[in-house]
Amino acid sequence: MVYIDIQHREVTLKLVYYGPALSGKTTNLQQLHRLMLGHTESELVTLDTRDDRTLFFDLLPLEFETRGGFRIRLKLFTVPGQVIHNTTRKIVLQGADGVAFIADSRVSQTRQNNESFANLKQNLRENGIDFKDVARVIQFNKRDLPGIRSDDAIKKIATRGSEPVFTAIAIEGAGVAETFQGLASLTWEKLETNFNFAERFGVTHGDFMEKIESLFQAKGSG
Repeated sequence: MVYIDIQHREVTLKLVYYGPALSGKTTNLQQLHRLMLGHTESELVTLDTRDDRTLFFDLLPLEFETRGGFRIRLKLFTVPGQVIHNTTRKIVLQGADGVAFIADSRVSQTRQNNESFANLKQNLRENGIDFKDVARVIQFNKRDLPGIRSDDAIKKIATRGSEPVFTAIAIEGAGVAETFQGLASLTWEKLETNFNFAERFGVTHGDFMEKIESLFQAKGSG
């Protein structure tokens, strides 16, 4: 749930990267951090589990100031994909304003993708969050691997759901910024609908996205 501090003129948003184990959630945040170098001094905080394969969560805090004088803070988290860490996933989802579901493009991972998506719905519900009220995007990652779903198959999946669908090769940085920008845009649209940000705080969707997009521009460019 968005946190609005009127006294200090701050708005804090929480975005969560969700999905099955090893689908590329952490890689997305690592690449975002790399792509934003020079535009943010934020650090990527990582806590490893003992098996060295699952990350409990990553925190990528971003912040910038809008023309209306409000400071916008975005906190990006990943959740552990392995089943044994469901309690941690549920905790990290608490108060989420937006969710990027990172799916593995390989056909062999279809069951894992479906189970993780169902788990997302369940954990949101148990946290008292209506699935329909959360901004959501889907990313089909690992498009460089053999045995993946075809582009046509992914387009068909996109027509069946309400979430925007992106494709990516996160390890190369491809599709990472687009997924994040899509999620940020949808999240702000929902906030505008629910809280009328433009009128109350002088922060428009255009202002917000202009700042988001500037994080990915080459340093020194307009």
